[in-house]
Amino acid sequence: MSKPTNPVVRSPYIGSRTVVHLFFILVCFICIYPFLVVLGTSLQNESDILKSGYAIFPKQIDLTAYKVLLHNPGVLLNAYLVNIYTTALGAAAGLFITTGFAFAISRKDYAYRKQLSLYVFFTMLFQGGMVPSYILMVSWLDLKDNVLALILPFLITGWHVLLMKGFLQSLPEALFESAKIDGANEFIIFTKIVLPLTKPALATLGLFLVLQYWNDWWLTLLYIENENLMKLQYLLIRVLRNMEFLNSAEAVQYGLVKPGQQVPSLSARMAMCILAAGPMLVVFPFFQKYFVQGLTVGSVKG
Repeated sequence: MSKPTNPVVRSPYIGSRTVVHLFFILVCFICIYPFLVVLGTSLQNESDILKSGYAIFPKQIDLTAYKVLLHNPGVLLNAYLVNIYTTALGAAAGLFITTGFAFAISRKDYAYRKQLSLYVFFTMLFQGGMVPSYILMVSWLDLKDNVLALILPFLITGWHVLLMKGFLQSLPEALFESAKIDGANEFIIFTKIVLPLTKPALATLGLFLVLQYWNDWWLTLLYIENENLMKLQYLLIRVLRNMEFLNSAEAVQYGLVKPGQQVPSLSARMAMCILAAGPMLVVFPFFQKYFVQGLTVGSVKG
């Protein structure tokens, strides 16, 4: 006689997992939907936007908005280079300075760590303001039309220091003591031990600094008048403002649009978002692995 086969037993969690997966698929679509609208609208004709509104799938692909923004590619390329230079240099220097300061105040054997921690926290509550900052940068430091004016203000902030301090406090003190027994000084401990062990924290803080430097346009507005030092975001904002006061006849005269076409003010706004945010969308996946780890480092104390 053949033995009866056991019926297939389905896990009671399969249905709940399916619901969870569908929920997160919906959440992902909700998060991606605005970007798809921006991308689709940047490829729309201006008349189609006025008639039908914003759409993910344009009725006909029109690159007029990009042609207007890229009318002078040399200026745009120079703005990209300024963005890349200030972002790379500012993020690297900001990481080193912020991590060094946070390492000092996270050490229990440092005598002035409480005073410096209070000073950092105080700067988060009260700031000097725009006028004193402008006087300091322009009158005292003489950084008007200087690329350092786009780097120095964001090198170190109180929130970044406290964030990195929380990461560094999770490192065991015995690690530093054993390194001192082996003859390592504080600089060797910081560069050879602390920095390699805090890669998730450095990636998290580095991403914050990169986004802060890349998206900044306020410092350019305050301190820069030389067109060769203008950052991408400020340049695109200025182009967009000029387009708002540009009529169709002037646009045709300057060769921006063809006769009979409208000035693409609405689609140009979306194209500006794509040009400004596009590089960051490429950079973020490389940080994502360490970024998720960095957000949880130091969250559990044991």
